[in-house]
Amino acid sequence: MSDHATHNDKVRVGQVKEITSLSNPVIKDIRALSMKKHRDETGTFLAEGLKLVIDAIELGWSIRTLIYAKGQRGKDQVEKIAALTIARGGLVLEVSDKVLTAITRRDNPQAVIAVFEQKLAALEAVRMAPDDTWVALDRVRDPGNLGTIIRTADAAGAAGVMLIGDTVDPFSTETVRATMGSIFAVPLVRVSEAEFLAWSKKAEPLVVGSHLKGSVDYRSIGYKGRPVILLMGNEQQGLPDTLAKACGKLARIPQTGRADSLNLAIATGVMLFEARRHLLDLAEPAATGKTPS
Repeated sequence: MSDHATHNDKVRVGQVKEITSLSNPVIKDIRALSMKKHRDETGTFLAEGLKLVIDAIELGWSIRTLIYAKGQRGKDQVEKIAALTIARGGLVLEVSDKVLTAITRRDNPQAVIAVFEQKLAALEAVRMAPDDTWVALDRVRDPGNLGTIIRTADAAGAAGVMLIGDTVDPFSTETVRATMGSIFAVPLVRVSEAEFLAWSKKAEPLVVGSHLKGSVDYRSIGYKGRPVILLMGNEQQGLPDTLAKACGKLARIPQTGRADSLNLAIATGVMLFEARRHLLDLAEPAATGKTPS
């Protein structure tokens, strides 16, 4: 980490505020981030875990408040993050376990959590290159599904995720947890259905929609060398006709078992890794010391 955070950085007395009371107004404000209304009003959200906080800072996200358990005082990485937070004008709080539990609503909370500023990309700024893959999600309602899809998009090297219409808030605590830190690595764009349709018509990517009535096996589509949008529908209703008509291909995943459908996050993962299969270099695991599975 840079920005004045060096190995020898120590936070000076008086720069860290110690809080043990749940009635403290700062703590009340942080706890209110569990509500979408407060997240929208403040433009902030909560992320949990030392690694996630470090990753977010290194990826350039703006930290507003760092909160850590009393037992973390003096630990090298926590001291570095605290010094960097203060250098960037943020607040550092040292709190009791009771306060951490109340903020996270977990019995065994992470020892380090932070409040970050939200960040969304603008649709007009999206420029699709050949072999770019975006995932577009229509009215996804489950925060766990959204978080898992963002994490999967990160793993597959997708360019980003578009959230169409009334899709669940990507900055909810449940979604952020499910991303396992990928919320900080994957560009997110929020658009209306009309905006998405107008943009996709102008940008002319290959739009592949997942549909139960799809006539094309998802494995038979030529994804190589072209920009691709994987368009996935609502968990219960699937894609509406308006979006289905905008697809160059309506694909389906063949199934032979008794289940009549796949979980949305699983279906997205299956299609995403197929769309990017030609880009997943089998030589890479050897170079990184990982064993191909």
